[in-house]
Amino acid sequence: MSLRVLVVDDDEGLRKALQGVLASAREYEVEQAFDGLDALEKVKKQSFDVIILDVDMPRLSGLEALKQIKALNPETIVLIMTAFATIDCAVQAVKDGAYNYLAKPISGDDLLQILEKALEAHRLIFNVAASAPVLMEQGKKIIGNTAQMQKVFSIIERVSKVDTPALIRGASGTGKEVVAKAIHFNSTRKDEKFVAVNCSAVPENLFESEFFGHEKGSFTGADQRKIGKFQYAEGGTLFLDEVGDLPLHMQVKLLRVLQEKIFTPVGSLREIQTNVRIIAATNRPLETMIKQGTFREDLFYRLNVIPIFLPPLSERRSDIPVMINMFVRKFNQVHGKRVTGVDPAAMQVLTRYDWPGNIRELENVIEHAFVMESSHQITITSLPETLLQAVGIELKDWQSSFNSNKNETTHIHTNGEPLVQNQLANVDFQESIHSIEEKDFEDNEASESSIADPAFDFNLQKEAFERDFIIRALKAFRGRINQTALHANIPKKTLLRKIEKYGINAKDYSELS
Repeated sequence: MSLRVLVVDDDEGLRKALQGVLASAREYEVEQAFDGLDALEKVKKQSFDVIILDVDMPRLSGLEALKQIKALNPETIVLIMTAFATIDCAVQAVKDGAYNYLAKPISGDDLLQILEKALEAHRLIFNVAASAPVLMEQGKKIIGNTAQMQKVFSIIERVSKVDTPALIRGASGTGKEVVAKAIHFNSTRKDEKFVAVNCSAVPENLFESEFFGHEKGSFTGADQRKIGKFQYAEGGTLFLDEVGDLPLHMQVKLLRVLQEKIFTPVGSLREIQTNVRIIAATNRPLETMIKQGTFREDLFYRLNVIPIFLPPLSERRSDIPVMINMFVRKFNQVHGKRVTGVDPAAMQVLTRYDWPGNIRELENVIEHAFVMESSHQITITSLPETLLQAVGIELKDWQSSFNSNKNETTHIHTNGEPLVQNQLANVDFQESIHSIEEKDFEDNEASESSIADPAFDFNLQKEAFERDFIIRALKAFRGRINQTALHANIPKKTLLRKIEKYGINAKDYSELS
């Protein structure tokens, strides 16, 4: 789907020039506004991914427009354009929520480079939303998940605007590195390096050299001078993954760097100043380790200035469908397919599973389904058998029951096309599960091992109807968003949101007659 960009400037020539640059580079859908008030009117009517906003304009300045735009839609990326004399204003605008600023005269290459970085930061925030972080601040919980994007952006904004250490807690696969990257790429250090170190993968005798570097000849095998991760990440962010695996002697050295901002390479007498932002992550119980004497209490409090907790996927099942749609869009691009989503029966299985491997496991399962699936939707037969068995389905039993029911199904057509196939799939799935339940009863197994009937799951049926309705409307109006919104009686903003939610590509229907 093309990205929507709004260019706001009272100079018509500049607006057209920027539109030309964007149009020639990639698929941007560009609109123009001649001042801040005009921009606000457009933002109230429809959503934009990016707004390129001039500072000095009549009626309403860019700085005032920025505040109102962010109040209306906090996730919109705003780039500020400014003349040299107002650079200070642009810097203030960044503090108020703008992603970055461009000094006039504007180079097309500079614009595209900053825009690409901004979109990458936006993508990272979207992934953080899937991770549903919880920020503990002054005893208050601020929860962000796929249903509360505004709070997620608030978390990222708060953490990224400071340089204090942050500690991300959560089980393996919950997205800790994604959160760390989102913080970095939305901070003032975003143009510098993000350097990740997996502390559990570094041999104990090489920790000091890996972190601080070494001089030539400082130990056996040191045949040349090497800089460490702290020096390599200078000015940027150093992400210490699995920090709970640091040996005690390295915990002492890390604490010194955090306190004094200096370190000494192995085999050297010189001290080096360091300016890096530390973000750490762990899945280990640090409080228990402190009591056992395997993790230093003073280091814990240094790292734990801003703790962020990522709950396991099993505790937020309502987020699973949105994350699945995100992965469907990703793997459509990776594998060159046009999978439109997951059928209700398979979705019921995916939301029932406990996901011990969390988001990483979910992503792997969706990619597995992409490889195995030959239809336009992910079905139960393309899911791993181990997953199906975990929720009480034996694939061979389901397939035999499904095929038997399918042969008995009378397909009703209207205007030469079948009715909504998801409804037929629900009936087949219901009968298949019923057959399995009978077999379980005969074997004296617990009825809890079966799956609830998705035909009576209101949320699944509602989403299936919405998705099918939107696809039929897009087909009828050949993928044209404005015409679809008008004739289907859907607000354009709502239509665009639903298209993104269900992983629909409107262009897929532009050639249909």
